[in-house]
Amino acid sequence: MKTSIRIGTRGSKLALWQANHVADRLTAAGLSPEIVIITTKGDVVLDRSLDKIGAKGVFTEELEESLRTGHIDIAVHSAKDVQSTIPADLELLAFMEREQVNDVVVSFDANLDLQRPDLVLGTSSTRRKAMLKRFMPHATTAEARGNLQTRLRKLEEGQYHALVLAYAGVHRMEYDGLIRHVLPETQFIPATGQGSVAIECARNLEPALKTELHRILDHTATHVCLAAERAFLRTMEGGCSIPSFALATLSPDGATLQLHAGLISLDGQQFIEETRTATPAEAEATGVQLAESILVRGGQQILDDIRRERA
Repeated sequence: MKTSIRIGTRGSKLALWQANHVADRLTAAGLSPEIVIITTKGDVVLDRSLDKIGAKGVFTEELEESLRTGHIDIAVHSAKDVQSTIPADLELLAFMEREQVNDVVVSFDANLDLQRPDLVLGTSSTRRKAMLKRFMPHATTAEARGNLQTRLRKLEEGQYHALVLAYAGVHRMEYDGLIRHVLPETQFIPATGQGSVAIECARNLEPALKTELHRILDHTATHVCLAAERAFLRTMEGGCSIPSFALATLSPDGATLQLHAGLISLDGQQFIEETRTATPAEAEATGVQLAESILVRGGQQILDDIRRERA
């Protein structure tokens, strides 16, 4: 089994934090990692929202092609950026331990008032825009594309009063001091995979190496939870351009899995959610069943309306 591992990653500071986190784990296990920076379409096209540029694989496609050619051995992604269906010649090898899942409000204004009637919140997430329309209808949302540092620069320039971001990225970049509000995950339910780092590889990667990489990098409890969430997303046939949400958690003893998931219309008016409990072994089946229930209860109409609006 070879010990030199080429790690593919996007070039943003947050992506490099994730890649270095993986590299540190591999180094500690006696392997020799090398980081390879790859630019994706999502890094280049910044003048359009994700739903306008075709969000499927927008942050992963170029990395996946490098896996196929053998230019890299593994690709490191934010798990929430990974498309719902993985190409047949690739596989998700591991999910690393999840960070706190909440969305947070970040601002340079230490006394930010979320109730101010002229509040402008920056976000590039379709899900967050829809939820803000529902739960904070007085606020105006504005497009905020680019890496975290670019968004913070726009915030500092006064383009928004605050940004709505995932806690995980803010924390990993050590901007905790700018967090003004932590949005409750029971209301602002996160995107599938939010807070975890996903490791992807080619199916034909050396079997012994795949086994070793899984052992080093995978967090079993996180993997079980994301299996449920991703089964939900896959059945919804959604990606990050669809305002779906899913959060799976395990009981303290690990015996019970709870999945809270659903879909919201773009205007925030329709909000369909459901919670199911199961055993960890039933994680994927539960995700599928919950998605099917959401679709029957009105979710399919919401998706049809969204696709018709974007056609």
